[in-house]
Amino acid sequence: MAEKSDYSEKSIRVLEGLEAVRMRPGMYIGSTGRRGLNHLIYEIVDNSVDEHLAGYCTTIRVTLEADGSCTVKDNGRGIPTGMHETGMPAERVVLTTLHAGGKFDNNAYKTSGGLHGVGSSVVNALSEHMDVKISRDGFIWHDSFERGVPTMKLEKNGLLPVIGKTKETGTEINFLPDSEIFEKTRFSEEDLKSRLHETAYLNPDLTIEYEDLRDGNDEKITFHEPEGIIGFVREVNKSEEILHDPIYFKGESEGIVVEVCFQYVRSFQENVFGFCNNIYNAEGGTHITGFKTQFTQVMNSYAREIGVLKEKDANFTGADIRNGMTAVISIKHPDPRFEGQTKTKLDNPDAAKAVAKVTGDEVVRYFDRNLPILKTILECAERSAKIRKSEEKAKTNMLTKQKYSFDANGKLSNCESRDPSKCEIFIVEGDSAGGSAKMGRNRMYQAIFPIRGKILNVEKASIDKVLANAEIKSMINAFGCGFSEGYGNDFDITKLRYDKIIIMADADVDGAHIATLLLTLFYRFMPELIYQGHVYIAMPPLYKTIPARGKSEYLYDDKALEKYRKKHAGQKFTLQRYKGLGEMDPQQLWDTTLNPETRRMRRVGIEDARMASEVTEVLMGTDVPPRKKFIYQHAKDAELDV
Repeated sequence: MAEKSDYSEKSIRVLEGLEAVRMRPGMYIGSTGRRGLNHLIYEIVDNSVDEHLAGYCTTIRVTLEADGSCTVKDNGRGIPTGMHETGMPAERVVLTTLHAGGKFDNNAYKTSGGLHGVGSSVVNALSEHMDVKISRDGFIWHDSFERGVPTMKLEKNGLLPVIGKTKETGTEINFLPDSEIFEKTRFSEEDLKSRLHETAYLNPDLTIEYEDLRDGNDEKITFHEPEGIIGFVREVNKSEEILHDPIYFKGESEGIVVEVCFQYVRSFQENVFGFCNNIYNAEGGTHITGFKTQFTQVMNSYAREIGVLKEKDANFTGADIRNGMTAVISIKHPDPRFEGQTKTKLDNPDAAKAVAKVTGDEVVRYFDRNLPILKTILECAERSAKIRKSEEKAKTNMLTKQKYSFDANGKLSNCESRDPSKCEIFIVEGDSAGGSAKMGRNRMYQAIFPIRGKILNVEKASIDKVLANAEIKSMINAFGCGFSEGYGNDFDITKLRYDKIIIMADADVDGAHIATLLLTLFYRFMPELIYQGHVYIAMPPLYKTIPARGKSEYLYDDKALEKYRKKHAGQKFTLQRYKGLGEMDPQQLWDTTLNPETRRMRRVGIEDARMASEVTEVLMGTDVPPRKKFIYQHAKDAELDV
């Protein structure tokens, strides 16, 4: 029985200043892994972009310094340095106080991505040190911090010290991520370059200068995209067979500026990207819903008007109409509401109305004057509808609901609970590991789905082969939430039977390949599983140490083994290396991989959908030269198991 702990008035703790950020960094930046690390740069860059949106900044310079720190410099107005009503310089209030900044004053910023007012202060709290130089009012003001605590002594008048004079304006911030907080402190240059390029597309009048001074590699890139989101769409479709030039329109409704560009390619997938105030919304939101709904209605109306759809025909589905579409929807909203600090989903109902209004007006205006392009797009919808209907006829009941506990092959060992919020399903590689997992699991909440070897690579396969694959069919039936859209059992995240889908593969190259194939399936046909945080990868241990005296320990990687050897130098111990999950007995599997109290897992997430789609296509597609090039470029990032 667990030891009872004392809970009294002494247990109530108030976290002062930025202490809360350091205690729970994941609440503010998503994670303490590479994604959260790069998010520090994005928070500072987004503040500079907000200055651009306000009409004051034209250039942002981002430098990855040789010492591992990052410098972001802009030519905006500069953070105010005068005395704030709190008795501190305004700059120090901004950088040391959560929910403080000019974003709450509509006179300072009409639209802003950093609406929570926590970005700069969070970066400060999670940095080993931060150095700030502000050019404003003819002077260069200086401040510095360590882990969010000011280290610069103020002048007698209570203001920041002045270190020079200047005619320029702007803010320069240098920060070094704290190794006490982050798993790794090396920024990912590829993710950063992709994000900066994306920002340049969304702001055609902005120039972003990037420089990487690490490893003696002085790489310089200037991102400036005067075509805006038209260039963005061209970039996404650069390797596709395009069917027409990009279609672009811009409008305003109820104070919300709406900008849309779309283009069709000869492909059987859609890529729709949503942005609000320059922030990419990975999970979409109301602006995407407004566009999709209105565009579907307009195109179905045209289809009947020109005779593509007869009176007896059913309307095209949204998936039919968006078949082959690449679209970017970017809005500027004066008061956006996002779900969480990482802003993955827009929640404003008025955004849907504004996008629908502008889309309805502008799309009709365009297609009334461009009938051939309209017919080309409707041909895509027709082609999609024919394939969908033939699939439905050829495979009647393929994706219909089967018995809850077992699929047709009897492979799923389901859990007893029917509460999805408590249930989890493990996709286990191999029959032996599956057998151990079935015996070692908690039957009330844990389901086991064993797979034999590698599943189909859906990136290379046609939709009929995907739907005919026994492993994939069984998985779809097990999850209970359908598959894609328009194939007889449309995906509906609310019907998901398990809160966690956990990929449990061996810690070797084959296991990594199996996990990659599964993630490709989820990303292409059930992306909401990833976007809403339901997909995990189990992290089974690589080693077990059995000392001559004392308790045995599980070690999860080579670094842990190295630490163990140093700690127990001179002591004898037996080292057991697990080559696969099948080598563990049910109790060991429970202790290391199944038990929620002791296991380790990684949650799968996507921050940059454009880059994720591109990399998936390169690595899992049929074209070999781009894959070879990618491997050469990223060889230094690989973690080898030798």
